[in-house]
Amino acid sequence: MPLITVSDLDAAIEAYRRITGMEVIMNHGWIATLSPPGDRSVQISLITSDPTASVNPSVSVEVDDLDGAYRIARESGWEIVHDLAVEEWGVRRFFFRDADGNIINVLSHL
Repeated sequence: MPLITVSDLDAAIEAYRRITGMEVIMNHGWIATLSPPGDRSVQISLITSDPTASVNPSVSVEVDDLDGAYRIARESGWEIVHDLAVEEWGVRRFFFRDADGNIINVLSHL
């Protein structure tokens, strides 16, 4: 799922809703996820500033085996920019920086 960094979450939500016809399916006040009505397989998130990480990721990828993904990222020599953490909003995750500098949020829901 792509994450788009925005400066004003409410204004961005309104603009993206009007332009895409998507609806808000989650809003934590610092991140909101939008999806087409009736189809949650397509999502985008708008994010102001991640409250527990020093950077905003550009993509979130949900995996079944988070520990395995973490091990592979470390073995591959990718920089871990947000270590494994259980977050209060119900996910366990880590961020890595890929070879091109993209920050990827790898997560699983609890």
